[in-house]
Amino acid sequence: MREEAYSVVVVDDQELFRRGLAMLLSHEPGIDVVGEAGDGAAAVELVTDLVPDVVLLDVRMPKMTGPQACEAIKHIVPSVRIIMLTISEDEADLYEAVKSGAAGYLLKDSSIAEVAQAVRVVAEGQPLVSASIAMKLLDEFRQFEPGDLSSPRLTEREVQVLKLVATGRNNRDIARDLFISENTVKNHVRNILDKLQLHSRMEAVMYAVRQKILDLPS
Repeated sequence: MREEAYSVVVVDDQELFRRGLAMLLSHEPGIDVVGEAGDGAAAVELVTDLVPDVVLLDVRMPKMTGPQACEAIKHIVPSVRIIMLTISEDEADLYEAVKSGAAGYLLKDSSIAEVAQAVRVVAEGQPLVSASIAMKLLDEFRQFEPGDLSSPRLTEREVQVLKLVATGRNNRDIARDLFISENTVKNHVRNILDKLQLHSRMEAVMYAVRQKILDLPS
């Protein structure tokens, strides 16, 4: 059981929304809001300085968009988990969020309880993607040639790990299910991402669906 609170930075150019979200989120157990930023450039600077566990990042902002800021943050501080905030499920925004390295995608009309749970989920290393969002992303991922994703050969164990990653299990749960250590799971996930040339567990979910390793309802 984790004793320390997850540190969170909230980034949105709408001050009222940003401060309201930060205030409400700070009252959720196990969550500590450590900073706020009003644009993408400021977010990169703040996150580089604070190195929080999770960043809630608006998709559309001045100076630097959410995906641009996400990519910059992941380059400087790879350990930070980023959840994109948006008002819609626009496929183009979803695709850019995944490619930039976001761990999740959350609608702005989500309840504070849903936001808090999303923070906990991604902080523990799980991708935050619903079946409906995954299906929307499939259309974008179909643009890849088959060889781009299917040529690397995964071991039987890596396929087992990928299936469990794609169903949203964290490393601890995967280790328990497969009777291996968490470090071994981490090594498998790293090898899977390297072999498939993917950037995040969320992209791994998309790969698993596209290759029919994991079937989602239509």
